[in-house]
Amino acid sequence: MSKEVVIIGGGIIGLCTAYYLQKEGCKVTVIDQSNMSSGASYVNAGYITPSHFISLAAPGIITKGIKWMFDATSPFYVKPRFDLEFLKWSLAFKKSATKAKVAKAIPAILNINLLGRDLYEDLKKSNDFNFHFERKGLLMCYKSDKVGEEEWEIGKVGIQQGLKVENLTAEEVAKIESKASLNVKGAIYYHSDAHMTPTIFMKEMIGYLEQNGVAFYKNETVKDFNLSSGKITEIISDKRIIKADEVVLTAGSWSPLIVKKLGIKIPIQAGKGYSINVERETKITIPAILCEAKVAVTPMSGFTRFAGTMEIAGINHDINPKRVETIANAAKEYYNNLEITSKEKKAAVCGLRPCSPDGLPYIGKSSKCENLTIATGHAMMGWSLGSATGKIVSEIIAKKKISLDISPFNPDRKF
Repeated sequence: MSKEVVIIGGGIIGLCTAYYLQKEGCKVTVIDQSNMSSGASYVNAGYITPSHFISLAAPGIITKGIKWMFDATSPFYVKPRFDLEFLKWSLAFKKSATKAKVAKAIPAILNINLLGRDLYEDLKKSNDFNFHFERKGLLMCYKSDKVGEEEWEIGKVGIQQGLKVENLTAEEVAKIESKASLNVKGAIYYHSDAHMTPTIFMKEMIGYLEQNGVAFYKNETVKDFNLSSGKITEIISDKRIIKADEVVLTAGSWSPLIVKKLGIKIPIQAGKGYSINVERETKITIPAILCEAKVAVTPMSGFTRFAGTMEIAGINHDINPKRVETIANAAKEYYNNLEITSKEKKAAVCGLRPCSPDGLPYIGKSSKCENLTIATGHAMMGWSLGSATGKIVSEIIAKKKISLDISPFNPDRKF
């Protein structure tokens, strides 16, 4: 199948899509507005998360969100602003945050996460790569009985869905994470999860794609499209015009701005997350989420990453020191003797996660443009779902049987 495919966006979703499309024999070009060395795909927690089957638009988050809105150090911060797209998105989010909708989304989120994990394992086994990948599970660590009970309710749903989940006491946590000295009441342990070091994978994947004929146009911005009878024929960037048989949109938080030119609306808000790398020995060996603080901790290759916060405040890369401080404080509160230094805090970085109103990604063709496949809106699961999304997009374009039911991810869905 020798189709010319242009992928707009070179993050984890774009690279995995390029990988599976070149395996299908397509001539692939990736265009990205950056130099492809930073952003959400590089600074995330590197989690493969079958455990995260509850969508972001969970019931109760609205009430918490309103309370948190006035606290710039809260885990989920929404900056109040009069922006029509933001207001529409907020209304759709509110409509999505019902028990029935969240329950209906569980199998869809879980299945695509499991597919993603299996595909990363396949990539790891292939001779093409040598990236860091470990399957040690995930500890949902809690300090209060109330949060422990809430997390165990979710854990029991996970068991019903076929996952191996354990409710551990503080002593049992200390046994499996023996040297890190966790200061917690207990943890819900998901055996299903895995973790990676994103920078290593991204570098290896770019190297592999370049060696295998994928063209990269970095530091280029898509300005417009040429259309003919409902199809994109050419992509116009600030530097060139590129012909295409098929176009894939994987531009994360920037996706709505790009397809606006085609009269397509994708409700997405950028959710900023921060991360701090600690290159000293922390003795942490198992990924953990510090539940009350909503901070993710990942033992990566050569360092430990502390990541977290969700800040809905438009597209910007401003670092809010208060939010960095919140992550550092959580590390100290949950791990005895772990102090993040001011130098480490100063080196904190951020990335923008593309959040859909219902917590489900957009994957599939838009009815408004025949040869455009959309793959964005993965929120906090972009890394986990990168391989699965890339595989699905390649199946859509190659007109093959799709690995799973993608109807819940329809880009044209209404809220």
